[in-house]
Amino acid sequence: MAVIKPMVRSNICINAHPIGCAKDTLRQINYVKEKKSSRNITKAPKNVLVLGCSTGYGLASRIAAAFEYGADTIGVSFEKEATEKKAGTPGWYNNKQFDKSAAEAGLKSTTFNMDAFSDECRQAVIDEAKKWGVKFDLIVYSLASPVRTDPDTKVLYRSVIKAIGQEYKGAALDMMTGKLSDMVAPIAEGSDILNTIKVMGGEDWERWIDQLQAADVIADGCKTVAYSYIGPKLSHAIYRDGTIGTAKKDLEAHARSICKKLAEKNNGSAYVSENKGLITRSSSVIPIIALYLGCLFKVQKAAGTHEGCIEQMERLFAERLYTADGVVPTDEEGRIRIDDWELDPKIQAKIDEIMPKITEENVAELIDLEGVRHDFLNINGFDVEGVDYDADVTDMSSIEF
Repeated sequence: MAVIKPMVRSNICINAHPIGCAKDTLRQINYVKEKKSSRNITKAPKNVLVLGCSTGYGLASRIAAAFEYGADTIGVSFEKEATEKKAGTPGWYNNKQFDKSAAEAGLKSTTFNMDAFSDECRQAVIDEAKKWGVKFDLIVYSLASPVRTDPDTKVLYRSVIKAIGQEYKGAALDMMTGKLSDMVAPIAEGSDILNTIKVMGGEDWERWIDQLQAADVIADGCKTVAYSYIGPKLSHAIYRDGTIGTAKKDLEAHARSICKKLAEKNNGSAYVSENKGLITRSSSVIPIIALYLGCLFKVQKAAGTHEGCIEQMERLFAERLYTADGVVPTDEEGRIRIDDWELDPKIQAKIDEIMPKITEENVAELIDLEGVRHDFLNINGFDVEGVDYDADVTDMSSIEF
């Protein structure tokens, strides 16, 4: 038996709370169930594949598809499994609660705990779809991993968070203490850019579509969507114009290639959705990002336009992917913009006014420090409403409460 408290080191939480993860997954499920009554749903996916289904936007997408639109889902993620005495990763608990809730709702779901970059995983998904006797009409690509092994060459690639051309300096926020420090992102060198593109670009997404098409498990009219981020100008040097952003531009290029293939063979379409910036495991350790997000949260909450993962994905489905007239609204480059409320000029003007004024002495006043801290802990099942964090956890593999 043990009382589980968050173990945080340099904006990285290295443990998880089983009940907290399960309850937060239920919170998201309940949110889309409540939203369903206010949406006039006339179009909906029936069989959905979510690649990267265990946390963040991937989990929220699967929840929206299943519990608001009634879809049967197959999910893929690579998580550390819990045992009675050893904790699993947060996504393992989230997946377990999702499958439990789906079964209770009469929805079919299968979750593969596999490396989604592998052809073995692709074959397992294909076999499952054929066993179900279905074809996918929505494929969500939401993989976030620091490494990828190329299935053909077996070469392991590692992504990096680096600037391109010149060193990037920015303030880093310790979300637990509110302390500020200077952080330097080094300049990409050697094969850094290529390696990051190999991991976070669109090559693997297109490989999934190619193999699913070859196996004839893609339905007529299928949509596929991958997730990206543009962000404000102040973060472009480290994000949009850095190694990660370069990989995301590659993702957008592959979307056009995938769209052509789906249109020709399946009367389908492919999109990149530019989403809102949120606190994630990766964004927490990028210079300026956590501080910017704290400012963004405060400004958007005051304006009544703040959203978390589940609110973003519910709106993506209802107001972009499955509109009443069937038209998916995009920008001039064919991208879905669900970051519209974040990049609203009025919101950004307010942020530009606040950011230069922030010091360690006033940071708790000028940004939503409590909000970013909550979201940071929430990812790992902590600071979740209704959880007794002083209670002993007797079985680390159980999500029963």
